[in-house]
Amino acid sequence: MKKYLSYGYVIFGAACWGFIGVFNRLLGTVDVSVWNRVFLRNFPSFVLLTASFALFHREVFHIQKKHLPLFFGSGIVSVLGMAVTYFNCQLRCSLAVAGILLYLAPSFVVLASAVLWKTPLTRRKIAALLLALVGCALVSGLVGGGQSGSAAGILFGVGSALCYASYTIFAHYGLKHYDSYTMIYWTFAFAGLGSLLFLDYPAVLPAFTTPRGLLGTVGLVLIATVLPYLFYTKGLEGVESGKAAIIANVEPVVAAITGIVFYDETPGIWTLLGILCVFGGVVLLAKEDENGEAEG
Repeated sequence: MKKYLSYGYVIFGAACWGFIGVFNRLLGTVDVSVWNRVFLRNFPSFVLLTASFALFHREVFHIQKKHLPLFFGSGIVSVLGMAVTYFNCQLRCSLAVAGILLYLAPSFVVLASAVLWKTPLTRRKIAALLLALVGCALVSGLVGGGQSGSAAGILFGVGSALCYASYTIFAHYGLKHYDSYTMIYWTFAFAGLGSLLFLDYPAVLPAFTTPRGLLGTVGLVLIATVLPYLFYTKGLEGVESGKAAIIANVEPVVAAITGIVFYDETPGIWTLLGILCVFGGVVLLAKEDENGEAEG
């Protein structure tokens, strides 16, 4: 039962990430730049977590100095690095191409898990990964969409996937020494303070002074950042890293559904097939745990 609860944490976290496009669009309608969105996603999240943990979990503030490089990696390289590279990719490529490049991340995590931790590459895991990749390509509109992108944009996209994947790897090591709350807090301590470098103060004011900007900011911080990282990291306590990364491909599916619900985007046959592929991959992984398969 605990294993399935961990799966639920990962799925819920990934689903929350799927709402980031909704809140990004809201901020775009009040002319908040992508660089200020990097700040808005990370610094207010750091402030919120600091206030919450000061009230309920003060133990998160106590860590060993020797582990600061670990949190620097998860905060600066993973969280802040992903935002910077992903936004730059979006400036140079179509959103579909940026999305599918980002979701190369599970492939990197699965390979890293096999190399670093000798995690078996089982038949089910490989099949689930392939299904997830195909599903993401279909959901993102890469198939039949005539997408385009520059060489620099593609490099930024691959970089965003590497940064995204690195969080799962840093968290794997961090959770050996600390609980998920401590891992999250110190990740955002570095990401939040680092995001101050991207703040353009006068231009960020609409995010706090207009109804749409305020809604976009609150949603981006709470629903698309704090909650997903809390639940995803909690899920990593009970789900193997490679599997969690594959399951996180639920995110583009939720993103596609939000487009249908909030923006009247009509799903095509490719989108529906992509959704089925992603969920099929999740089911395969769940069956692997159920059957206790350990070798390919």
